[in-house]
Amino acid sequence: MADTWLIVGLGNPGPRYEATRHNVGQMVIDELARRRSETLRSHKANARVAETWLRPGAARLVLAKPNSFMNVSGGPVSALAQFYGVPAGRVVVVHDELDIPFDTLKLKTGGGHGGHNGVRDVAKALGTPEFPRVRVGVGRPPGRQDPADWVLDPFGAAERKTLPIAIGEAADAVEQLIDEGLLAAQQRHHAPRA
Repeated sequence: MADTWLIVGLGNPGPRYEATRHNVGQMVIDELARRRSETLRSHKANARVAETWLRPGAARLVLAKPNSFMNVSGGPVSALAQFYGVPAGRVVVVHDELDIPFDTLKLKTGGGHGGHNGVRDVAKALGTPEFPRVRVGVGRPPGRQDPADWVLDPFGAAERKTLPIAIGEAADAVEQLIDEGLLAAQQRHHAPRA
């Protein structure tokens, strides 16, 4: 179990939130599961999980989507980390990020939560902010729209056209982070697109 990674996509449960900006982290988990022909199943830690591999002979992956609402994601994440014996440094949290433009990714380990209540709750539950994050840009709302409402809205028509590419790139970033480390993943995914 030494080379096990827990990959968690933050979001809100239920069909009402499925296609919203706040659930982009869970969309990335779905893509990682799809690439491996895996189905997420119910887990006693109040989450849905799939146990799989990065690739044959490589790191073991536990893909997870908490069943809790975003702001109380920490309980399921902490319970899964304990269940699988995964230290915080191998808990990769994939989440939406308002301060990053749509269709852009940033990766980091540790630091503040940037006002993201899901990340705040995970850091509190794990007892440390020192876990890797794949931050998927959703951009700031136009005009004076409340950011809290913006993240609970579905992606717009223009965004939906490129959303599968953004989700695929975020899934690639998760795989590269685990396979080659944070710096290599940052160098590839932080670079401007050609």
